Amino acid sequence: MSTRRVRIGIDTGGTFTDVVAVDEETGEVSTTKTPSTPGDPADGFLAGVQKVLGQLGLDGSAVTAVSHGTTVATNQLLEGKLDRIGFITTEGYESVLEIARQSVPDGYGNSYFWVKPPRIVPADLVRTVGGRLDVTGAEVRPFSREDAVAAARFFKDAGITTIGVCFLHSYADDAHEQAMLDVLHVEHPGAVVSISSQVLREYREYERSVTTLVDAAVKPKVGAYVSNIRRRLDDIAPAVPFYVMKSNGGVLSASEVVHQPITTMLSGPAAGALGAALIAGTAGFDRVLTCDGGGTSTDVTVVIDGEPTLTTEGSVGDYPSKIPMIDVVTVGAGGGSIAWLSPEGTLKVGPKSAGADPGPICYDNGGEQPTVTDAHVVLGRIPPHLLGGEIPLSVDAARAGLEQLGGKLGLTVEALATGILEISAWNQANALRQVTVARGLDVRDFTLTTFGGSGSLLACRLMDVLGLPRTLVPPNPGNVSAFGLLTVDVRNDYVQTMVARHADVSPATLATAFAELEGQAEVALDGEGFPRGEQRMQRTADLRYVGQAFEVRVPVGDGELDDAAIDAVATAFHAAHHQLYGYDFATDPRQAVEWVNLRVSGIGPIRRPEIVEPAPSDRDARRGTRPVFFDEWVEAPLYWRPDLSPGDVVAGPAIVEEFGSTVPVHPGFSATVDRFGNLLLTKETAR
Repeated sequence: MSTRRVRIGIDTGGTFTDVVAVDEETGEVSTTKTPSTPGDPADGFLAGVQKVLGQLGLDGSAVTAVSHGTTVATNQLLEGKLDRIGFITTEGYESVLEIARQSVPDGYGNSYFWVKPPRIVPADLVRTVGGRLDVTGAEVRPFSREDAVAAARFFKDAGITTIGVCFLHSYADDAHEQAMLDVLHVEHPGAVVSISSQVLREYREYERSVTTLVDAAVKPKVGAYVSNIRRRLDDIAPAVPFYVMKSNGGVLSASEVVHQPITTMLSGPAAGALGAALIAGTAGFDRVLTCDGGGTSTDVTVVIDGEPTLTTEGSVGDYPSKIPMIDVVTVGAGGGSIAWLSPEGTLKVGPKSAGADPGPICYDNGGEQPTVTDAHVVLGRIPPHLLGGEIPLSVDAARAGLEQLGGKLGLTVEALATGILEISAWNQANALRQVTVARGLDVRDFTLTTFGGSGSLLACRLMDVLGLPRTLVPPNPGNVSAFGLLTVDVRNDYVQTMVARHADVSPATLATAFAELEGQAEVALDGEGFPRGEQRMQRTADLRYVGQAFEVRVPVGDGELDDAAIDAVATAFHAAHHQLYGYDFATDPRQAVEWVNLRVSGIGPIRRPEIVEPAPSDRDARRGTRPVFFDEWVEAPLYWRPDLSPGDVVAGPAIVEEFGSTVPVHPGFSATVDRFGNLLLTKETAR
């Protein structure tokens, strides 16, 4: 039996499954990749565990914990593969999904014929129940058990086994929803049920309804997936703690995730943002843009002072999901993104992807449509293989595919491939603008951190397009998301709507409400095995000016909630509103501030791996040359990144390669190795 102890992080992407193991004593990091298995993602997950343990010469007894980032829930929603769902709501509110929210994309000027997104539940599968609460939670009409029994029996007879329940004002009092749940347990015990007061205890009935229904919709598949992994993982490392990444930047034990599947919506992108934030922060950069490029898409986020920005206004596909999540913008611009011609005859790239199967043409696995990866390999930007030679690539097949498409446009292979990469770069640049310029931030104030298998391939072009001062490329960039899984704490979020004008907010009422939320968080962390002395609570609140439709979230201090502390929250709100929108009413007594939601995050801290400074290499990093196209063909030197030492400088044009990724250094750029082994790309004119 081994005496070494390692924690393993596994991120399942559309093309590859990334694996990182950290030695708990030395901090040494080991990484690997294995092809994803879309038919059963658990196969790729378990293959990754066994592969990294084999690399280290260890068995399952050495594993102390496994953390996982998964796209099972996200993919199910994006692909629309949802089973028939039942919806139970308050009598008279059966049309809440049709009415939805009067929010027209792109403004009315371009949307005269805008059609609302499809309902997640068809009208014939909506049932209502008598009973009514008012906005304070007081009962206006009693709960109708007769209606509840009829609804439960209807769904049982119809064979509907997934049901969402959302009653009006249940955020204020959940008695009616709990009564409905009791009826369902008796009348339809085989049903999978989500109730809104357990999913999102927050006002706005449309968003609360859809969020609850999304939770119900993904619960069977996520539950089966996580349970399957748990069972098969026990064959390798019996009873090892198994955590799943949540969208809010925390992890949760697998046994709890099956009850809160909606919290995993942005599981993988959240892990990547946190891993990149830790790496960039250690290197001395506190304002960071993360760019996670995979096989299917690219995810971008903003990190300020080490913390990715959070939002509760996110959505997955057509469905709003008001759970706390890291503010990620995703664009279909990954290595597998397909180049195609629009009906007008113009070149487009993405969002459709060749995925892992059949993959790009150069995989020689049956792919017939040119992709971004095909463009890179034909231009020599990446080697004719992936994963250090494990996956050979056919340059000839990729060239033939590009020639066929280029013939339709009258373009040479080089011109077409360059155009494909240019479109992909601008798609990524526009996503980066959405999380900066659209949020009132100057993109030029940030350091770009690129990772993922394809994240760094367009870094130099992104710097040109956006005017960025530098790009940081971490070591093993393809495994940053998996590494990020090992850097995050257990985290649970709780919310309670409490609408009140600032002048009317009572310190005692506020303290009582926060204490109740903190009590819920403490009980959950108790169940995760964290002693009370180690638990941390973060309090925030959503505020707005009276008459506004949406709120701004600000921190609430962890000290005593007296009048001064409450006024400090309002002051923070004015400042945050000014930063977001360019104005505030701090000095206008006519414009009142209103409190809307109280929030508590309960955090159970997990030991983070240390970032170890690499020792200088005594090997020559240069590994010959290869023809590469940068506006023209040049014989570019090749460098093997693991053999570069801190302080080394690679001047472009050049190619820096490692096991899981490649960094093309364009002419006029250079890459400097810092003391942590990161590559810092800068323009020569800026140096």
